[in-house]
Amino acid sequence: MNILDLIIEKRRADIASRGLDFGFSLPPERSRAVHPFLPEKGLILEVKRASPSKGDISPDLDSYQTALSYAECGARAISCLTEENFFKGSLADLMKVCRAADDFGASGKPAPAVLRKDFLLSAEEVDVSFRAGADALLLIARILSVESFLEMAKRVCSLGMSALVEVRAEEDLKKLAFVFAPENHLDKSRFVFGVNSRDLATFKIDLLRPCMMTEKIRAVVGEDARIVFESGVTTAECAASVGAMGFSGLLLGEAAAKNPDLRKTLVDAFIGGKESKNSLFWKNYASSLFQSASLMSLPALKRQPLLKICGLTRFEDALLAQKYGASFLGFVFAEAFPRSVTKNGRLEKILPRLGELKAKKVVVVVDTSSPEAQKAISLVREGIFDLIQFHNIPYDKVSADLLEIPHYFAVKSLEEYENCVAKGEMRVLLDLHGKGDFSKLSGGARTSGFTYESKWLAGGITPQNAAELVQKYQPELVDVSGGVEDKDKIGIKNEEKIKKLMKNTGAFNE
Repeated sequence: MNILDLIIEKRRADIASRGLDFGFSLPPERSRAVHPFLPEKGLILEVKRASPSKGDISPDLDSYQTALSYAECGARAISCLTEENFFKGSLADLMKVCRAADDFGASGKPAPAVLRKDFLLSAEEVDVSFRAGADALLLIARILSVESFLEMAKRVCSLGMSALVEVRAEEDLKKLAFVFAPENHLDKSRFVFGVNSRDLATFKIDLLRPCMMTEKIRAVVGEDARIVFESGVTTAECAASVGAMGFSGLLLGEAAAKNPDLRKTLVDAFIGGKESKNSLFWKNYASSLFQSASLMSLPALKRQPLLKICGLTRFEDALLAQKYGASFLGFVFAEAFPRSVTKNGRLEKILPRLGELKAKKVVVVVDTSSPEAQKAISLVREGIFDLIQFHNIPYDKVSADLLEIPHYFAVKSLEEYENCVAKGEMRVLLDLHGKGDFSKLSGGARTSGFTYESKWLAGGITPQNAAELVQKYQPELVDVSGGVEDKDKIGIKNEEKIKKLMKNTGAFNE
C-alpha cells in the first residue's frame, strides 16, 4: 500500500468512528464572509506541522500566529492542513487560521483567503469546511470518483466557495473533462487548478511536472485557467524560478513553516519572477515531454529514455546520432579537453551546417570566463545552439544573467544535485565521471530528505551496460560520450556503437 492509500484508509476509519467533524465543535452556521481565492498572482503559504515525507516540520507551530505572520508577509492565501495522522493538523487549526485572517483584515488591509487542505472525500465534507470558515478547499482528482468529484464541485459553487483542484496525471484530466463538461454548468471562475511537483503516492519530486500539465489542463477547462505550482520549493531562487514559468500561484508548506525570516523573501521572489529564455525553454521541454508516449504513457519500467550524445567533434557524427534517435547533441567548448570543438578548426566546419540538426544542440563549458566558453555563450544567446551545460561549475559561481539563458548543470555528486534542484534548476545531469555506479539512485535520488522523480545520468554508460541501467534506474535521459567511441579514436563516434546503444535503450530509429 502506498502512502496516499494509507492516508485515505486511516481517514475513512476516523470518519467512521468520529464523524466528519472529527470530534471538534463546529458552529452550526458560517459566521464569516467568503473571500475570493487567488484573484491575482501570489503565494499560498501553508500552516503545516508535519508530512509523511519529512516527519515533523514545525510540531509546536501556533496556527493563529503563523497565519497572522503569513498575512503580514503578503500571502494571497493561507492553506491549513487539517489531516491529523500524518500532517498533525485539525479543524481547530482551520478555525484559528480563519480568525487570524479576519483579524488581519480588520486592520484595513486585504485579508487573505483561507484554504482547507485535506483529503476530502464527499460533498458533506464541503459543508463542514464551509461551516468551519474555509473560503476554499482542496479537491484531489486522483482520490475521487467522477461522481463524487462532480457532486463536490457543485456544492462548492452553491456555497459561493472556491476549490483548488489538484491534477497530476492523464486519468485526472479525464475526470476534469467529465466534471467541467458544459452540461454541468459549473462556474469555472471558482476553480483554480494545482499540480503537485510531489507524487502523493511515492513522494518523489519533479519540478517540471506542473509545467507538463499546464497545457493539458487549459485544453480541458479553458485558456484562462489559473494554475498553481504545489510543493518542492524551499528557497527564494526556486520560488523565482517557478514565478518565471507563468504560474498564477505557488503553494509553500515546509519552507514557510520552518523559516519565519524567509517568508517575505519567498513571497517577493515568486511575484518578482520574470519570464526568461531559460524558463521558456523548460516550459517547451515540459510540454514536449508530457506529449511523448515513450516517457509518459507507459509504466516507468517500460519507458525509454531520451538520449544525449556528447563530445561530438564532427558534423557527420552529429547527423548519425540524430538519425538513430538522439534528442540532444553535446559539443565541448574547453581547450583542455581532447573532444573540444574549439581545436583544429572543428567548430568552423560544423557551424555552417548546424541548421540541419533538429535535435537540441548543447554547448558544454567548464569555466564561464574562458574565451572558448564566452564564444559558446554568445552562440547560445544568438540561438545558434540551444542551451548550455555548466559542467562541474558550482551553482553560486554562475552569474544571474547566465542563468536566464537556456541551461542546466552537470554535477558529480548527489549533494551538488540536490543543491541545484533546491535552487530551482528544472533538470540536473548527474555525471559520475566514468564510474557508472548509480546504486544510490535506487528508488530515486535521495539526500537530506529530497526524493527526485526524474534522472539525467552520465558517466561510464556504454552500449553494453545501457539496458541494465535503464531497467534499474528508469532515467529520463542518458548522456554518452566515450561509450560510443573506439579507444584509439577519441572524439570520433562509432556508428555501430551508437546503433547498439540506441537499441539497448529502446530509442532506436532506423
